[in-house]
Amino acid sequence: MPRNQVGNSRAVYPGTFDPFTAGHRDLVDRARRLFDDVTILVAVNNEKQPTSTGTQRARDIRASLPADWVNVTVVAWSGLTAAYCRRHGAAVIIRGIRNAGDAEREMQLAAMNETLGTTTLFMPARAELTRTSSTAVRATAT
Repeated sequence: MPRNQVGNSRAVYPGTFDPFTAGHRDLVDRARRLFDDVTILVAVNNEKQPTSTGTQRARDIRASLPADWVNVTVVAWSGLTAAYCRRHGAAVIIRGIRNAGDAEREMQLAAMNETLGTTTLFMPARAELTRTSSTAVRATAT
């Protein structure tokens, strides 16, 4: 699989992923082609009242990914994303942007993460996936 990067690179793609959508999967697929290693960092945040534990969501995500995506790992994490990045040598946080509202929120998080020493890479959602959100998927499932 050809990649467009220089040197060894690690990226982290954080989120609640409740559920993991086609848009999330597309971003991971694109990121895994740019970076040597991509970690899907499943946020453990019980305040969001997820439908399952972070560990279970991480297991389900890994099981849903193609076996040949060998440079993608999935882990549950309950701390700051920037702390995970420092501990595991990841230089980049990947964030998806669907619309202007996402961009505004993500810019604030990116500024905070930059002060903590980690750069954020924004990846625009593909046009056909901009209307998909975990919240909308959960709402239609009930």
